[in-house]
Amino acid sequence: MIDIQELLLSRIRDVADYPEPGVMFKDITPLLADPAAFMALTDALADIAQRSEATKIVGLEARGFILGAPVAVRAGLGFIPVRKAGKLPGATLAQAYDLEYGSAEIEVHAEDLAAGDRVLVVDDVLATGGTAEASLQLIRRAGAEVAGVAVLMELGFLGGRGRLEPALAGAPLEALLRV
Repeated sequence: MIDIQELLLSRIRDVADYPEPGVMFKDITPLLADPAAFMALTDALADIAQRSEATKIVGLEARGFILGAPVAVRAGLGFIPVRKAGKLPGATLAQAYDLEYGSAEIEVHAEDLAAGDRVLVVDDVLATGGTAEASLQLIRRAGAEVAGVAVLMELGFLGGRGRLEPALAGAPLEALLRV
């Protein structure tokens, strides 16, 4: 029987020099196209959600939506999208953060998170940790508690875990794969 890490890795395609020369892009679309692999991924992330006693799942734009929504359904939890600034109608909470070259801003609907919510952030990749760190700040500003962060893949050489750990304040960070 193939283990989940082997299965997931076998369905992730390396694309050299994308989006720019020298970058090895990890393409998860073959994994998403394989129903057995996608189900195994969804089940593994839903298990993390249940172990963390999450009450809601936050998915980070855009691949975090693809992974987080089925995880929420599988775990019987609500799903909250965290979007790039200007994409959500109505009242939002916004959080700016720094990128390697510049800055960005994410938003969440203010009323979707509240005191008593335990929120698990789901995304495809942990790279530098900036977006995930900003999402944890948003969750806490909304009055909710961070249950943890769960990702398909951690790119360890980019140092995201080190950046994220202070913001986690003891909540777990789980990566199914580390590359």
